[in-house]
Amino acid sequence: MDIGISTGCLYPMLTEDCIKALCDIGFRNFEIFFNTFSELETDYLDNILKIISPYNARVVSIHPFTSGFESYLLFSNYERRFYDGVAFYEKYFRTAKYIGANKVVLHGLMTVYKSSLTNSEYFRRFDILQNSASKYNVSLLQENVNLFRSNDIGFIKDMKTEIPLSAGFVCDIKQAVRGDISPFEMIKTMGNRLGHIHINDFDNNGKCVLPGKGCFDFDLFFDTIKNTGFDNDIIIEVYRSSFETLNELSDSYEFLKKFL
Repeated sequence: MDIGISTGCLYPMLTEDCIKALCDIGFRNFEIFFNTFSELETDYLDNILKIISPYNARVVSIHPFTSGFESYLLFSNYERRFYDGVAFYEKYFRTAKYIGANKVVLHGLMTVYKSSLTNSEYFRRFDILQNSASKYNVSLLQENVNLFRSNDIGFIKDMKTEIPLSAGFVCDIKQAVRGDISPFEMIKTMGNRLGHIHINDFDNNGKCVLPGKGCFDFDLFFDTIKNTGFDNDIIIEVYRSSFETLNELSDSYEFLKKFL
């Protein structure tokens, strides 16, 4: 189990500058939030590898910049677009393999999107995407996201039941809280299919803050994930408005390491 950080914490700083800045303050495990098409090109990825190599850092996961488009691209009523979408998402799977990451994060279908897609059809399409990812030794992980179908505990349970070999999950603490779902219940529901975690803290007003700066019960959190057998990566993911200085990020990193 390792603690890392998402480059999304420093958005809209250029992705490569995020990585360099975070390496400089002690981070060695990263989720890269890619922000545009050119960042998936080999020349750009080679530059990323040159940046992390002197630090012996690693990329553990990647987050597509097209997450907000997945409802239309992957889960609409127009099936041909889905298969074109699978071909496009191979770029992410290929990118992950190229830079040494083994996880890609999926948001999925927004609840406000006008789609008659059944959950069973959603799971069938996820299974196809997962098979595509597996060709690159990469796992596609469904994240629980507020205002998406994956915010629902029942949806997560059904996904595990209908595609038990393909289902894999990211638990995002802030998304669970924003969706009025207990993050502890979400973790228990994902169970042994939990492959990745996005972590943060909350102040007394429910505002997203860095771990160690709020009132979230981290003792209970770490007990809960250990009871599921979780032994993967925990990624600090907050908004740029959640902190002022880079030193606050490294302080949060040190705070979390005490629980490992």
